[in-house]
Amino acid sequence: MIATKDIEKRLPEVEWIEDTSLRKKVIETWQRAAERGGWKNLDDVPFTLLFENSGLLTEHTRRVTKLVKTVMETREEKLNRDYLIAGALLHDVGKLMEYELKEDRTVGKSEFGKQKRHPVSGSELAKEAGLPDEVVHIIYAHSKEGDSIERSPEAI
Repeated sequence: MIATKDIEKRLPEVEWIEDTSLRKKVIETWQRAAERGGWKNLDDVPFTLLFENSGLLTEHTRRVTKLVKTVMETREEKLNRDYLIAGALLHDVGKLMEYELKEDRTVGKSEFGKQKRHPVSGSELAKEAGLPDEVVHIIYAHSKEGDSIERSPEAI
């Protein structure tokens, strides 16, 4: 299992979550996803398979989380800050099960990933970890899967 300190090192924005229970569940969700996907090192997971040299998933996640925090600070409506940050940190966590590291050290779509996309698997993992429905909704709704449902203000 990937250690808590390794996740905190690669995703230091997790410390922005003030609710310690929520923060712990976010870390646990990353750990579960890595374990189920067979990942030993988060530095092996690319952001996307759509093009080469896409950067790391953790780098993308950090950029999205910083963007979400910046946008949130400019909004007038009352939004749950911790839920937004948790949702940003977890929006692509399902990619740890959608992708797999092959024997030749290349990354491809896993058999699991051919059947279920990351917004679905990520939201299921978050629910399993006991994260609030509002965070689960953000994860599920962040991609095309969310086009057919009413999104919460935090998910927009």
